[in-house]
Amino acid sequence: MDEVSLHVAAPAERIYDLISDVTQMGRWSPECTGGRWLDGSTGPAVGARFKGSNKKGVMRWSTKCEITKAERASAFEWQVAESGMLWGYRFEPDGDGTLVTEYREKTRDTPFYVKAVQRSGLIGKDRENLMVDGMKATLEKVKQAAETG
Repeated sequence: MDEVSLHVAAPAERIYDLISDVTQMGRWSPECTGGRWLDGSTGPAVGARFKGSNKKGVMRWSTKCEITKAERASAFEWQVAESGMLWGYRFEPDGDGTLVTEYREKTRDTPFYVKAVQRSGLIGKDRENLMVDGMKATLEKVKQAAETG
């Protein structure tokens, strides 16, 4: 499991609302350009599905995701169908604000075609470190938005 934590001087509810709006994820993430709700879903709820859009260099791809946790001010989590990765955020009280932790965990084997693309370098060399660096960058942008808005 990979995870990155950052103190944010804002209430957990505000941070949760920013992160759980998947249509706005492109504002925070260096790779995800946004998402759109599927199957009539309009917001974060367990079982809701969304399509995530991603970009790295000239490569573009999308994923189908299902929310597995949607507990305002506590946790937001989703399973990515294509990669077998579980992504999420935890929110914990921390002094004058919130400790926000972004994490990802492999929950099943990654299909061979996804592994082939990852190994090709088309979506970046040293993919594992890119993911951790991306989590850090995402949390920094969320921090800035939560603390100023």
